[in-house]
Amino acid sequence: MKLTKKSHSCVRLEKDGRVLVVDPGGFSEEDAALGADAVLVTHEHPDHFDEGRLRAALEANPAAAIWTPKSVADRIAPAFPGRVHTVGHGDTFTAAGFDVEVHGELHAVIHPDIPRVTNVGYLVDGGKLFHPGDALTVPGRPVETLMLPVMAPWNKISEVIDYVREVRPRRAYDIHDALLTDLARPIYDRQIGALGGAEHLRLAPGGAAEL
Repeated sequence: MKLTKKSHSCVRLEKDGRVLVVDPGGFSEEDAALGADAVLVTHEHPDHFDEGRLRAALEANPAAAIWTPKSVADRIAPAFPGRVHTVGHGDTFTAAGFDVEVHGELHAVIHPDIPRVTNVGYLVDGGKLFHPGDALTVPGRPVETLMLPVMAPWNKISEVIDYVREVRPRRAYDIHDALLTDLARPIYDRQIGALGGAEHLRLAPGGAAEL
């Protein structure tokens, strides 16, 4: 499996000539979802869900489909009947040749006064990779590669470190990092790398790795 990091929380997975894209939101590149055979969206917030990017992907590939919670599916399904699938915690499916399990139910708490929205995470190919979206969901399964949300209005670094410790992946790659300045990155690298208990890695947008 090839992992390519796009900006913020968007990642692109390739296997056997097929492409799966997760969370091509408004902070990601305009073409982040183009070329996808399948797209997974974790929740409705605009840095993870951009309707224009999804429409472009589905129009470019008539065989492409989307899996996402109901809040997102309801907004895009009418234009693409039969191609938008609603998912929730405990669901399993195959998308673009990848086996996917759905874990989690709610977005992390931003503030008690802000209502929580549905958020799901996606465990790919039996634990080869886990993308939690905007929550510190522990899938309860061994995880090789954790996509780690490092900087958000809803987290702090101690929680990020403890999350890595609880999931216990072989490696963790940063996502949700558009809000993290280059000046602060060495601090996060040092503390997560030293205290998380797993190999801590970062890919620049467009960078790739074989998993």
